[in-house]
Amino acid sequence: MSIGTPAEPAKPPRVLVVDDEPQIVRALKVVLREAGFEAVPAETAAEALDLAAVRPPDAAIVDLVLPDLDGIAVTRTLREWSDMPILVLSAVGEEEQKVRALEAGADDYITKPFGARELVARLQAALRRAARGEEEPRIVAEGLEIDLAARVVRRDGEPIHLTPIEFDLLRALARNRGRLMTHRKLLAEVWGPEYVDDIQPLRTHIARLRAKIEPDGQDGPRYVVTDPGVGYRFAL
Repeated sequence: MSIGTPAEPAKPPRVLVVDDEPQIVRALKVVLREAGFEAVPAETAAEALDLAAVRPPDAAIVDLVLPDLDGIAVTRTLREWSDMPILVLSAVGEEEQKVRALEAGADDYITKPFGARELVARLQAALRRAARGEEEPRIVAEGLEIDLAARVVRRDGEPIHLTPIEFDLLRALARNRGRLMTHRKLLAEVWGPEYVDDIQPLRTHIARLRAKIEPDGQDGPRYVVTDPGVGYRFAL
C-alpha cells in the first residue's frame, strides 16, 4: 500500500502594506500575521507599485500620505490593472481625502489609530466580496431578504413595498455588503452622473428606506449604516 505525498499547506494571502511610518508597518505586520496573512511592506508609492507588478498581492493597505505620491494615486494606478481589495489608511479629519480615495477605487478605509479587530474584519470582508464573482440573485441578511431579479424585499417573511428609487439604493448597497459607498457613487449609480452633488435627496430617500426595512426598537440602523460625511454601507 503506497502512501501519497502529503498536500502542501495553503500559503497565506499576501497583503501589500504601503506606509512610511515604521511603527505603523510593524503594527500591521503583527496584526496581519496573527490573522493568517503575510504582510509585504513598502515605504513609498514607487516601491509599492514595483512590488505589486512583480508579484501581485491578494490585497493592499495603503496610507493616504506617502513621501512621493499620495495613496489616492497609488490606488488609481493599481485599479488600472487589478481588482484586488484596497483599504486606505487615513488620519482623523481627512474626510475629503477618504472620499477621493474611495472614488479612485479603494474598497474601504481605516482611520488611524486603528483597532486590530476592525482592520482584519474590513480586510476579510473585502476579500470575501472579491471572491464572490457573479452577482447573487438573492441576498439574505438577518431577516431581510432581497430578491434582486424579482425586485422583491421581505423582512421576516413579510413583503415590504419599496419605491423604485428605494429598491435601487438598497440593491446598490446590498451588492456591496460591508463596503462603504460614497454619496457620489450612490448618486451616480442610482440617479446618474449628472446628480452626483445632490446629497439632500439621497439622505431623504435613505431615511425613507430605513423607515421601511429597519426593525423597530433598535438603538441604531441594523442594515444601512452611515459613515458621517462620507456615505453609507450595508452592514451585514
